[in-house]
Amino acid sequence: MLDTPSLFGPPASPESSLTVSQLTAHIKELLEAAFPVVWVRGEVSGLARPRSGHVYLTLKDDRAQIRAVLWRSVAGRLRFDLADGQEVLCRGNLGVYAPRGEYQLVVQRIEPAGMGALELALRQLREKLQREGLFDPARKRPLPQFARRIVVVTSPTGAAVRDFLQVLDRRWRGADVLIIPTRVQGHGASGEIAAAVRAASRLNPVPDCLVVARGGGSLEDLWAFNEEPVVRAVAASAVPVVSAVGHEIDVTLCDLAADVRALTPSQAAELLAPDAAELRAALSQMRRRLAAALRGRLADGRARLRAIKASAVFRRPRGLIEDRARLLDELEQRAARAARQRLDRARQCTEKLAARLDALSPLAVLARGYSVTQRADGAVVRSARELAPDDAITTRFAQGRAVSRVAETHDR
Repeated sequence: MLDTPSLFGPPASPESSLTVSQLTAHIKELLEAAFPVVWVRGEVSGLARPRSGHVYLTLKDDRAQIRAVLWRSVAGRLRFDLADGQEVLCRGNLGVYAPRGEYQLVVQRIEPAGMGALELALRQLREKLQREGLFDPARKRPLPQFARRIVVVTSPTGAAVRDFLQVLDRRWRGADVLIIPTRVQGHGASGEIAAAVRAASRLNPVPDCLVVARGGGSLEDLWAFNEEPVVRAVAASAVPVVSAVGHEIDVTLCDLAADVRALTPSQAAELLAPDAAELRAALSQMRRRLAAALRGRLADGRARLRAIKASAVFRRPRGLIEDRARLLDELEQRAARAARQRLDRARQCTEKLAARLDALSPLAVLARGYSVTQRADGAVVRSARELAPDDAITTRFAQGRAVSRVAETHDR
């Protein structure tokens, strides 16, 4: 008969040896009994996400490492994204993977070391959406000055909607309010809020603005307004959105994606509704200023009429015509004198030029008794040396010419 192997020591003899499976089973039983619950801190490495939905990783420090696994049911509840290099705090139990003879940590809960899972998830999602431009101030739209149709997405039984309606009723009664009821916290609330925001953009007539409202609470209470579907629905809204979630110190991703953030639901009503009393006072002041301006314009008009009535034009209507007629006669006389003077100066100038031309003209020289002698080739004879006896010459006089022949020439 073989000895029963001890669970707390090596086999006593070869006859009592264990198979690998038996040994692994004993180790598994010992580990799971000794470490039913354990907290482990370490750095994530070797992160793997197969299609099964499970998450496999290795936890390590500067001296050792241990494999860990998150089953799909646990991995699906993670609120932040695991990544290599993160330092995390894990709660779970030790188990043994018999096919490989490896022990591993079966993680039941995991959170970032030094930071809560919600804070890390919020930071990661904020950085992601910010890179996409959903929080860009350039895409913010102004609110209407006088909102006539307002849609409120909130819980119909919460304090937020009561505060909003009370302030709105006190300040301005010229707006119609449609409430789209949704849950504002808990599982499934984000889907309802996102669907309500999308439905508001499809209303006919289109509302002037949309208010997403909720009272204050913890980060967990307000988490639905940090969910990605809500943030994207608010950013894609066809109408301007006012986010009035929580109190002044609470800032959600919905606040960052909205066109305007209100610190409280009451402030949202103040942003959308003018104060009727202040408007009445402003209108009264404008009416007084308008009346004073009209009285001033009327007084100025009357003064101008009196001045026109007292002017010379109305006292002696024909005087202006007579003055213009007299001036026209004077201008006519001045024009005639100027024309005669210009004509006289032109005549004198012409006479001077004609006299100068007469003085230079060869005909004038001939008229004084001189003549011009030309040879047969037409050249003017200036000296007797240019002629020879028997040359034919032509002599031009002031009246007519004579043709003759040279009998003899003399130098003197």
